[in-house]
Amino acid sequence: MVNVNRLSNEFEKHFGSPKGAKIYFSPGRINIIGEHIDYNGGYVLPAAIDRGIFAIAKETNSNEIAICSADFSDEMIRIPIHNEIAPLPNMHWGNYPCGIVKYLRDAGYPIKGMYIYLESTLPKSSGLSSSACLECLIAAIISPQLLNDNASRISMALLCQRVENEFVGVKCGIMDQMSIALGKKDHALLLNTANITFRHIPIHLGEYIILIMNTKKPRNLIESKYNERLSECHHALALIKKHRPIENLVDATEADLTHIDDVVIYKRARHVIAEQIRVQKAVQALEEGNLFELGKLLDESHSSLRNEYEVSGIELDTLVNAARSVEGCIGARMIGAGFGGCAIALVHRDAVENLINYASNVYREKTGFTAEFYKCTTSDGVGIIGEV
Repeated sequence: MVNVNRLSNEFEKHFGSPKGAKIYFSPGRINIIGEHIDYNGGYVLPAAIDRGIFAIAKETNSNEIAICSADFSDEMIRIPIHNEIAPLPNMHWGNYPCGIVKYLRDAGYPIKGMYIYLESTLPKSSGLSSSACLECLIAAIISPQLLNDNASRISMALLCQRVENEFVGVKCGIMDQMSIALGKKDHALLLNTANITFRHIPIHLGEYIILIMNTKKPRNLIESKYNERLSECHHALALIKKHRPIENLVDATEADLTHIDDVVIYKRARHVIAEQIRVQKAVQALEEGNLFELGKLLDESHSSLRNEYEVSGIELDTLVNAARSVEGCIGARMIGAGFGGCAIALVHRDAVENLINYASNVYREKTGFTAEFYKCTTSDGVGIIGEV
């Protein structure tokens, strides 16, 4: 939890008195299972976590929204609330709030001048969805009516996805924004990305915890092969649709794969079809309290992401394999887009320290890097958590 006094003091250094300001929290997310499914129209099973971005924000009478962050203390983003807003060069972090302001204004939401100070507990470029976390946070601060009910929160998530797709240029699906907007403590979000329907699935882990394992290998979705994988899935869908009318790639079956001759496209489609089945099995495992089945599904998911979808790598594989070899770990897999970032392990709480020590040493010896580990719990979605 962030120190409110420190947050207020930092705000005062940049903007003056924080009196009357509100404090917000926007969670990061893990995806328990269902990787690279959200842009293929399937079910995913993410959960908001207790790490994220905190903000202290105050309305002003100015004609701009001024934002500074503890991670970038030497710069301030100034966004005009009446003039044209264009993307900043070089994939600057300020493009996310710039896009949110522009799209909210274009949609008719009233925009007021603001001072905003940010402080993150999410590791950078880790695959815990810091971009969607920031998008939803800024949207909630500028237009708090978006927090009113589930329908408003869905609207917020869709707007934030548009910002990332169109303004920033990452062709992400809707999973990250929805899990952050609609997160619920002690629950995962079973989300149908085809029609944006959802239900919350209780998580009862008992003696087990979810441990996040960070490779500390930064990755940028635009510079990675994320958009390439999306294109490959679209290609697979187009080939299958020549023979059978389906809406999304997750609607395909193993039999439909016979219509794909390209080996690479075949493998991508096979991962999507199998991963969708794993999501449904994971929901059943959680509802039945069968954590060993859930762990088995995590292992299967990682193998498919490594071999079929080819979005893992030596760093993620090393951490996952090391975790699996520790007694008390019942499953592990990479999460997020891949190409670096994080993995998760489902591990007995008495084995956590052994896993961290062993995996740390193996990882350092094999890659030369130092991994980081975080115990995590689930969290509610973005919202106001206090005021000054």
